[in-house]
Amino acid sequence: MGQLENGRWVEAPVARVKDGAFDRPDSVLRNWVTADGAPGPTGDGGFAAESGRYHLYVSYACPWAHRTLIVRALKGLEEHIGVSVVHPDMLRDGWTFSTDFPGATGDRLHGLPFLRDIYTRSDPTVTTKVTVPILWDAGQGRIVSNESSEIIRMLTSAWDGITGNTLDLWPADLRDAIEPVNARIYDTLNNGVYKAGFSESQAAYEAAVLPLFETLDWLEERLSGQRYLMGGRLTEADIRLFTTLIRFDTVYHGHFKCNRRKLIEYPNLWAYTRDLHQTPGVAPTVHLDHIARHYHYSHDRINPFRIVPIGPILDLDAPHGREALGGPTPA
Repeated sequence: MGQLENGRWVEAPVARVKDGAFDRPDSVLRNWVTADGAPGPTGDGGFAAESGRYHLYVSYACPWAHRTLIVRALKGLEEHIGVSVVHPDMLRDGWTFSTDFPGATGDRLHGLPFLRDIYTRSDPTVTTKVTVPILWDAGQGRIVSNESSEIIRMLTSAWDGITGNTLDLWPADLRDAIEPVNARIYDTLNNGVYKAGFSESQAAYEAAVLPLFETLDWLEERLSGQRYLMGGRLTEADIRLFTTLIRFDTVYHGHFKCNRRKLIEYPNLWAYTRDLHQTPGVAPTVHLDHIARHYHYSHDRINPFRIVPIGPILDLDAPHGREALGGPTPA
């Protein structure tokens, strides 16, 4: 694995570790697409929502990229925003556009060999980790953003006037309530599995894994009497949680040593995960073969022989019964 420094590819560890603990760097490219091209909360303006202008670069294995695929599907944007899918193996050259794995598409826009080439095509002197997702502007020939939490908010609203899809995953009346839920889930669960898995000391591992299971216990209780995290409405908080839960038993439980309990041992969380998976448009975004391959094959410091386990059998299509808790299933 490596990163770009002034546009040059240099080798670097997959995970940055500080004092034995995993340390995730912030995303550095953070412009916004808006309905009319006006500036968003960060970055420059000039990125107006248009059909066919923007393209997503994703990994099916990556939970952060997975968020954007789900929102793209729920918002009916498949015909308006194209997608290129990297190969699940992330080795010395980072993410590549090799196509010798089912579902890996290659670079559908430029035919480039490596994801890092997309970054340097946008800025030949960029210094950054080479991550997915990327939202690319074909009109200006540059990256709009590589911050998943902001990309999903763009997808939630900027194209509504084009698609007529008004599903609001970031409703104004719930934002103040969503933020602390997002914050806890991000710190202790979305990022917590990585903090546990990439720990290089017992103390760092326990500092990550114990809060992780406290959060799962909290979520199990929270979801005992309501269908979604915010009650009867699906929001971005559910999407952000789902992409970690769907990976939990396949990779995080074993590979990242998050093994106090399996997800299937939490009745409410497991039913909730099935409910979200069965939401129209979501299942086609889930690729457990990419997920299992990427984590076990790419992280040789954790799994030096690159043995990919056969994995658990997950019946994601089993009835979940959560309709009785109220709240519609988004069509």
